[in-house]
Amino acid sequence: MNAVQKKQFELDTRYMRMARIWAENSYCQRRKVGALIVKDKMIISDGYNGTPSGFENICEDETNTTKSYVLHAEANAITKIARSSNSSDGATLYVTAAPCIECSKLIIQSGIKRMVYAEKYRLEDGIELLRRANIEVVFLNPEENK
Repeated sequence: MNAVQKKQFELDTRYMRMARIWAENSYCQRRKVGALIVKDKMIISDGYNGTPSGFENICEDETNTTKSYVLHAEANAITKIARSSNSSDGATLYVTAAPCIECSKLIIQSGIKRMVYAEKYRLEDGIELLRRANIEVVFLNPEENK
């Protein structure tokens, strides 16, 4: 690993740690996911999985099934950008879990060029779509990098 790659790895590890801390804000019981959007070494947006603004902060129904209207962390971070004066064009997304196909579509449309994630998911269609769109995809497992 050269000096540039080492520095990028250190930044990726640091931002992923921050995304994991941000996931703690989620009210979801089954799974807590955090996301950060970084551009020019500045965090320009953040998100965690949860219900839309104004809804009760309960993500699961009485059978412990996630409610259909729960927003994913990356969707929350991307839509937050839309309400600001920032642009995610060329940014990096750090997300604690692999994105689903729907979030991957949003990532592509938002102009994000790099995505770093920490936990794999049984379906890889979201990851495959990002790669097809020439978005750099990096798997960074914090457990392997202690």
